[in-house]
Amino acid sequence: MLIHTLKIKLISFSAVLSLLLSSSALHAKSEDQSELVRKKVESNVQELLAKFNEEKAYFDKEPQRFLNNMDEALSKLVDFRRIAARVMGKYGRAASDEQKDKFVKVFKDSLYSTYTKTLVESGVFKINVTKAEINSRSDEKASVYMDVISENGTVFPVTYSMHKADNDKWMMENVIVFGVNIGLAFRDKFELEYRKYRGDIDKLINNWTVDLELEGAVEKAKASGTDNTSGSDTQSSFLLENLHSSGVAV
Repeated sequence: MLIHTLKIKLISFSAVLSLLLSSSALHAKSEDQSELVRKKVESNVQELLAKFNEEKAYFDKEPQRFLNNMDEALSKLVDFRRIAARVMGKYGRAASDEQKDKFVKVFKDSLYSTYTKTLVESGVFKINVTKAEINSRSDEKASVYMDVISENGTVFPVTYSMHKADNDKWMMENVIVFGVNIGLAFRDKFELEYRKYRGDIDKLINNWTVDLELEGAVEKAKASGTDNTSGSDTQSSFLLENLHSSGVAV
């Protein structure tokens, strides 16, 4: 009887120990994965900055070269097709494959044409990638936190929402700035345009622009003390420009 009891206790102890070790291993794995994602994004962002500084001299004299090379660099980090699909939202179900492909192109082109010139002229900036967190509900989702610092010292807190693509490569699918979900803001804009053009997706695509009103986000930043500039009428657009300079084309 005593031996039987000892066996039960030993089995129970082994089970508990295995559970603890397994939990510890999973936690360590999660931390390792988080650091892997952080380093990956940091590497991509720094490569983008280097590429941008290398190519910006060609913006005026060879604009197509500039755009092609920056698009190639951005596409290594940004999942444009996934972002565009999310922007279209439920209305994407009514779009043909041809319309979806066209919107991806128009979406990217409108980003570049709207923000590139100001970005080239905006001066030096830096980006600090601070940490990454794996989503507790899915190990194929992660958030990467960083500070985008403008030439005049303005700090823009930016969060990349990442997903693991089919090739196991981590790609950006959304971005949050000052707590503003940029992807959602574009999706709301798409819905308004869809209603404006009464469901005519071709007309919507042909008239698509990427201008967003972010004054509210800037005011929130000033109120919280995170924006250390004052008296600027262009901070909402500059926020998006710095967002694009960090490698996020949304």
